[in-house]
Amino acid sequence: MAAPEPVEGELNTEWDEGIASFSPDGSTMYLTRAMRVPDRDTGVDIYTSTRSDAQWSSPVKFEITHDTISSYGHPAVSPSGEYLYFTSDMPGQGGKDIWRINLRERAGSLENLGEAINTPGDEVFPYMLTDSIMYFSSDGHPGLGGLDLFKATLTPSGGWLVENMGSPMNSEGDDFGITFATPAKEAGYFSSNRGDGRGYDHLYSFELPDLKILISGWVLDKDEEPVPNAIIRIVGNDGSNQKAVARNDGSFSFPLERGVKYVMLAGAKGYLNAKQEFTSDSAEEDAEYGIDFILASVTKPNIVDNIFYDFDKATLRPESKEALDGVVQMLRDNPNITIEMASHTDRKGSDEYNIALSERRAKSVVDYLIAAGIPEGRLQYQGYGESRPMTITKRLAREFPQFAEGQTLSEDFIVTLSPEDQDTADQINRRTEFQVLSVDYQMY
Repeated sequence: MAAPEPVEGELNTEWDEGIASFSPDGSTMYLTRAMRVPDRDTGVDIYTSTRSDAQWSSPVKFEITHDTISSYGHPAVSPSGEYLYFTSDMPGQGGKDIWRINLRERAGSLENLGEAINTPGDEVFPYMLTDSIMYFSSDGHPGLGGLDLFKATLTPSGGWLVENMGSPMNSEGDDFGITFATPAKEAGYFSSNRGDGRGYDHLYSFELPDLKILISGWVLDKDEEPVPNAIIRIVGNDGSNQKAVARNDGSFSFPLERGVKYVMLAGAKGYLNAKQEFTSDSAEEDAEYGIDFILASVTKPNIVDNIFYDFDKATLRPESKEALDGVVQMLRDNPNITIEMASHTDRKGSDEYNIALSERRAKSVVDYLIAAGIPEGRLQYQGYGESRPMTITKRLAREFPQFAEGQTLSEDFIVTLSPEDQDTADQINRRTEFQVLSVDYQMY
C-alpha cells in the first residue's frame, strides 16, 4: 500500500482536518475541522470544499444552526445525496448524538435520529452504506466494551433496527470509524485501539468471506435406481428461482443463501412429481445440505412401504400414518392423477378369503385418503389376494440376496424354500401399492 500524501489544494491548514465524506458526484467534500486555541476548549465544525481543476477549494463552514457552542463533526452523505448525517453534542438524547439534515431543503429539516439510535452515551462516526443502512459507533448501546460498531437498518415504517456487529469486529476497546470499499461487498476498514496498552488507535481491514452453501442429492425411482434427466426446481422466499437437470447418475446440486425457506420440486417423464421443503441455516459458516427425491412411476405399480394392519383384519394400525400421509402429499403434489390402491396377501388361506380381506384393506387406505381431503373421484381400490405374487426388483434383490432379481414369488416357488425364506417371501408378497390410472383428472 502506498504511503499517504497530503491532498492538493487548500484543504489543509494549521488546524486539524478530519473525517471527510463526498457528494455522490464527487465534486463536494464535507469534512471536519477542529480549531485549536490555547487556554480554552474549542469544538469542531463541518466544512465544505469543492473540486475544480483537480484541486480542492478552501473549506467553507457548513452552517447547520446558529448554535456556536455545540460541536458538529463526522459528516456522512447518504448515497442519494439527500441527507447529511453527522455527530453533535447539541441537546438531544444525551452525550453525543447522530443527527441529519436534508441537503436539498435544509430549512426546518434538522432532526435527531431518536432513541432507537441515540442513547445517554455517545453515538459517533456515522457511515451510510446505502440510503437505508447506516453503521455507527456507540458506548451507550449494549456491547463488548468501549465504543462498539453497530449496524442500523431503516424500516419501511421509518424506524431503525439496530444490531451490534459482534466479535471479532468489536472488542473490549474502542472500535469505530468503519468504511466500506464498495456497497456490494462486506469488506473495508475501521479503527480500533484493541490490544494497545497505550490506547493508540490502529487501522484494521475486514472482509466477510463468501459462504459456500449448497444443497445436493439424488433423484431415484422407487427401486432406488437413478432417474437421469429429471428436472429439479427450487424456489426461495427471497425471490430466487433456480432450475437444474439431474446428471446421468441422478445427482444434482444447487447453491443456496443463508436463512431462506425453499420449496423444491422434482419430476421426470414417466414419473410423478415429488416436493420437498426446508430452510437453510442462518449461521455464518459454510454448509452443505443433502436431500433425495424418490419418484413414483406412472407406468407400473408403486409399493407403499410401512402400511400395517391388525392381524387378519383390515384395520389400519397407527404406525401406518406416516406412510399414508406420504401418499396424501404425493396426490396433492400431482393433482391431475387418479390411482388404484391395491392390497395383496400371502399364499395362506383360501382364494376367496384372501380376495375379500385384501379388498377391505385397500378400501381402508382409500377411506383414509378421502378423510384427508383427496377427492373420491381420484381413487379406486382393489383387492388381489394372492393372485399377483411379487417379482423381485433390484432393490429387493439387494435387501434379500437369497432371491434373484426377476424371480416371481409364486406359491410353487415358495414351497421349495427353507421355512425361514418362506416366511420372508410371504412377507414380501403381503404389500400395499398404487398404480396410476390417468394423468388428466379435471384438466378439461
